[in-house]
Amino acid sequence: MAGVSGCIKYSMFIFNFLFWLCGILILALAIWVRVSNDSQEILNSGDTSINPDVAVNILIAVGAIIMILGFLGCCGAIKESRCMLLLFFIGLLLILLLQVVAGILGATFKSQYEHILNETLYENVKYLSSTDDNAKAFQQALAEFQEEFKCCGLVSGAADWGGNFQQFSKSCECPEVPDDACTTYKGKYVYKQPCISFLKDLVAKHIIVIIGIAFGLAVVETLGLVFSMVLYCQIGNK
Repeated sequence: MAGVSGCIKYSMFIFNFLFWLCGILILALAIWVRVSNDSQEILNSGDTSINPDVAVNILIAVGAIIMILGFLGCCGAIKESRCMLLLFFIGLLLILLLQVVAGILGATFKSQYEHILNETLYENVKYLSSTDDNAKAFQQALAEFQEEFKCCGLVSGAADWGGNFQQFSKSCECPEVPDDACTTYKGKYVYKQPCISFLKDLVAKHIIVIIGIAFGLAVVETLGLVFSMVLYCQIGNK
């Protein structure tokens, strides 16, 4: 009877150890976004029916599932357990299929996602000029965002701040020597670019990177499926 290939066995272990680490990173990032005060104020201040927390919760679930699958793959390879390897294969196959479906849906409904982003940001504009105490946290979060990413307002620039502009103008102000990215508003040099434009430009610049990462994950997952099934068959033939 054929034995188990040590190369396949330890390659499977290393692959799943890295897979497990990826799960930890995804889970940690999703939890950080979930508990971050700034991100929560930006995402949850609108009155739209779309709850952005759903995407974060899905990432938390995905990270946890990847960790579990990585653990099953590592143990299945070291202990030569066909049961664990089969569970790993089925779980990884389901993730790959869901990833393909998500990619198809993402391409199909891209315009709807853009509409949701626009709707959320346009809805939040009213909070910038509001004097309501409930809007203060959102205003402070956006002020920090503006200062970090050199944008001003959400949709129409500094004018979005209305009567609150003077209070939060510092986060919109350009350096002492203004450049072409700046304009004058109420006697102050402020950034021309509204934050909605910054967000759209950011997505456009990184869409190729996102597609590349997704494709890379699909290749890695396919290799994981091949390794696990080869090892599964070799253990059965011992």
